[in-house]
Amino acid sequence: MSDELGTAIVTGAAKGIGRGIVERLVGEGYHVVALDRLDAVHDVADGLRAAGGNIESAIIDIRDREAIAALMDKYAPIDVIINNAAITDTHPFEELTEDDFREAFDINTVGTFVVAQEGARRMRNGGRIVNLASRSFAGAPNMGHYVASKTAVVGLTRAMAIDLSPRDIRINAIAPGVVDTDMLHYMSDEMQQKMLSLQLLGRIGQPEDIARAVSFLCSPDNRYITGHVLVVDGGRSLGQGQLPPEESPYA
Repeated sequence: MSDELGTAIVTGAAKGIGRGIVERLVGEGYHVVALDRLDAVHDVADGLRAAGGNIESAIIDIRDREAIAALMDKYAPIDVIINNAAITDTHPFEELTEDDFREAFDINTVGTFVVAQEGARRMRNGGRIVNLASRSFAGAPNMGHYVASKTAVVGLTRAMAIDLSPRDIRINAIAPGVVDTDMLHYMSDEMQQKMLSLQLLGRIGQPEDIARAVSFLCSPDNRYITGHVLVVDGGRSLGQGQLPPEESPYA
């Protein structure tokens, strides 16, 4: 492990974007602690450790403050936190329930807050926190609860950047667009092709595209960026195409 890079905590690390981030940070020499509610996080860690990576894993619910605090105590002092764990599903607005709304906020927003707060209390001055928001904070059909929770993550990121600036802790957010994860694979081939047709760069994002952006924001090279939301969507936010609501993959 590089003494300069130190210990990085990554939530939602069992698959998709979280796994891509873990693989990137392990490869760069961080001591990574991979967290998830899924047993598969141990498989990820075992594979990377067998290849020489400095990584540990734990099953944990980010809403469990007592468990998060105990884990942070175990690995303190902490240098980097990546808040990636989240849930998503779809409901037309008229059919959203309060339970749907509360669950999205409880995991996507409150969970991010708990991990960030307990981590910051045990973080070295000069540490870095990266929160995973979503390009959907700009709006998406049939995902009012998810959009609201991720928009809250954006606001939380900006507030944290202000409050933790005296300790030189840099807090930023990544807002991914369409990425090749399980959610994309649930779509039909026809829908995947429609989504591809809207991508300005002619391809769907890969987990490693998000991992590269996260890597920069949490690296020692980032000395003067904080409170920023970096949209990583291959230019989709330029608005060069949009499916009508009835053709949305989120319908």
